[in-house]
Amino acid sequence: VNQADRSELSLATSTPSTVSQTEQTALAVVAQRHDPYKALRYRDFRFFSLAVFLSAIGEQMLSVAIGWELYERTNSPLALGFVGLVQVLPVMVLSLPAGSLADRVNRKQMMIVAQVLFAVSAVGLTLLSYFQGPLFLVYGCLLLIGIASSFSGPVSSALLSQTVPESAYENAATWESSSWQLASVGGPALGGLLIALFHRATPVYLINAIAIVVVILCLLLMRAEQPVREIKKNSTLRSLAEGLTFLRRTQVILAAITLDLFAVLLGGATTLLPIYARDILHAGPTGLGLLQAAPSVGALCMTLCVAHTPPFKRAGRILLLAVAVFGVATCIFGVSHIFWLSLIMLAVLGASDNIS
Repeated sequence: VNQADRSELSLATSTPSTVSQTEQTALAVVAQRHDPYKALRYRDFRFFSLAVFLSAIGEQMLSVAIGWELYERTNSPLALGFVGLVQVLPVMVLSLPAGSLADRVNRKQMMIVAQVLFAVSAVGLTLLSYFQGPLFLVYGCLLLIGIASSFSGPVSSALLSQTVPESAYENAATWESSSWQLASVGGPALGGLLIALFHRATPVYLINAIAIVVVILCLLLMRAEQPVREIKKNSTLRSLAEGLTFLRRTQVILAAITLDLFAVLLGGATTLLPIYARDILHAGPTGLGLLQAAPSVGALCMTLCVAHTPPFKRAGRILLLAVAVFGVATCIFGVSHIFWLSLIMLAVLGASDNIS
């Protein structure tokens, strides 16, 4: 607090007879004043947010590097398709059990185990890139990343609540989301720049491995502990069944999720970005980094706009409009041969996806 705040807060130690009504009002104003950095005043949250930022920026750098290197080695769009496939399969199979597990075990330890898997994968990709190892081992590392992501996603969301008191949770969620969005913007650009400087992806994998080590250290320095709950038989299957039953009965949520699922499933333009960057837009690895960052830039701008507007009164209509804009932007990107137009369409794509 500044000197004026100290003077006002010191009134709390005065006797009631010496505190005027005006002074009491001033003290109440100070007590109720919004603190935008409230969550950052907690030690555990500072370590947690740094871990989230480093993990996200490493993930985004790796995404650029693996796409560029595989396409350079194979010249095959199918090879890029397999990148997404081997990472999404573990997420589809393990995400629900991982979310249930995150509610019943020590979250910090679970997060550390997931980060160890990320580190092993990053080291493996570094060696395979340097020695030009076989592609099936590269996909094996990506499969391991998918398994780690299945557990780190749910547990990261749950672990946030342990780093701050309930009164600071909303502020903590805002800072955590901002850290992830910032990493999503800077990570791809940094990854593309490193590939352009070193003319290979190996340094990107190595830096990612080092970043994950720092992430693990941040998690180890967190003091918050969570008591392990007793695991009951069939509790996981019962909770999953209850969630699916609720989803089936709540038609609005089921329809919204299905709409978003097919829009993204059939409109994943970002997977093919290495092809566009090298062969269609002729932008090189630096251009690939900018293209990869563009959807996050659009999403970040839309986040700021939504935060300063009232809640949607016709959410269903806005959802349909957002998905339609997402589809149109994807189509224009698909036929564009102009770099700046492609960049704008990816930003629009990210913004509309953020709305939905």
